[in-house]
Amino acid sequence: MSRLVVVSNRVALPDGKKNGAGGLAVGILGALKNSGGVWFGWSGETGEIDDPLKKVSQGNIQWATFNLSEEDYEQYYCQFSNGVLWPAFHYRLDLVDFTREAWEGYLRVNAAMAKQLAPLIQRGDIIWIHDYHLLPLASELRRLGVNNRIGFFLHIPFPTPEIFTALPPCKTLLEQMTDYDLLGFQTEADRQAFIDSLGLQTQVTTYMDGHHMADGKSFQTHVYPIGIETEDVIEQAKGPLPARLAQLKAELGRVQNIFSVERLDYSKGLPERFLAFETLLEKYPEHIGKIRYTQIAPTSRGDVQAYQDIRHQLETESGRINGKFGQLGWTPLYYLNQHFDRKVLLKVFRHTNVGLVTPLRDGMNLVAKEYVAAQDPRDPGVLVLSQFAGAANELSAAVLVNPYDRDDVANALHRALIMPKEERIARHSEMMAVLRHQDINAWQEAFIRDLKQVKTRSAQNDSTPASLAVQRLS
Repeated sequence: MSRLVVVSNRVALPDGKKNGAGGLAVGILGALKNSGGVWFGWSGETGEIDDPLKKVSQGNIQWATFNLSEEDYEQYYCQFSNGVLWPAFHYRLDLVDFTREAWEGYLRVNAAMAKQLAPLIQRGDIIWIHDYHLLPLASELRRLGVNNRIGFFLHIPFPTPEIFTALPPCKTLLEQMTDYDLLGFQTEADRQAFIDSLGLQTQVTTYMDGHHMADGKSFQTHVYPIGIETEDVIEQAKGPLPARLAQLKAELGRVQNIFSVERLDYSKGLPERFLAFETLLEKYPEHIGKIRYTQIAPTSRGDVQAYQDIRHQLETESGRINGKFGQLGWTPLYYLNQHFDRKVLLKVFRHTNVGLVTPLRDGMNLVAKEYVAAQDPRDPGVLVLSQFAGAANELSAAVLVNPYDRDDVANALHRALIMPKEERIARHSEMMAVLRHQDINAWQEAFIRDLKQVKTRSAQNDSTPASLAVQRLS
């Protein structure tokens, strides 16, 4: 059976804890355990990228990590991956800060990664590369003569052509992406945005079943909405809250609770949520003194100015809203800029009435899925979800909102707070059926199954499925 080689920007080395890794890591580990193989990526430490790889083996899996120099970390990771691609792919061109030095650093690190990875690849291995940090990696591997099947999965949105083509190296990036055999996206909109962007740069022939030809290269595109460990989330959410949260549990019982947890990021729509909550209290004063909104938003990329700005904005808005509506013995909004253990959050989810997940743009948003799975099916809470999260395509039984419309979100929150139990149960049951069917294992199994069925590059050169052609884009 073919080995699997997984490549991601960061690699979490095994620590012996079953739940030490997030859902994605658990899904990848499940795939690796099935076939054996290698997980390759950055160690998270600085050094020199040409230093010998650090290798750890456990069972039939080997982890191999490399270091980045300070310059590589700054240019590849901070400036280009997170200063250009992240904002652009989340529709924030105003935050893109493109420099040629950052672009060259991005290419340099991907080329160095390919050079380090190539000796680890065996004949017959299939290679699965993850996320926006590594868009050129297949191209660099092909340059080194690697003809193995190579798949790529994008965990964030792919922007429409109007956004993507504003990036100076857009044509090069698209050419590099066509060196993958299989490109996976979270939603059909993301997949189509990629094809549309590519069609503006070169002639694309589209075949049946997601097959394409561009610049003499054959590749496939498909949609693979990522899931969660549904049954594991259900089990972790059950049972009493930890003793140290006994007071919180008592407080949760006195008021209805709106709960939200997101990484502190401008794509998550956190200031818009605060303003929507303020609008809820203004439009529906019957909730004053009877509800509480808790927003947990741990800092990410705290050295980036845009993230410092949003943190300051949230601190200011939460203080203003509490000063405006707060009463003796009642604080309407709790904003916590700190990290909480996932196990604790899942238990808190189960005790809250409304889960508020309203990103301005998101590839999927697994918090929304975890909130649903954590609920007590006999008396579930209500998910209020942004229509611009990938999860909205699957969780259509949530209360869907436009996060840019504070009145729409406020009305949805009011509806969720007064929703009858029968309706809550019906909505929850419909969403749970989806989560059980499309969990994290189904996601990875579908992708790997499709990647294994792709013809190798040498075999593709021998036969082109011209009879399947149904559309030509130029």
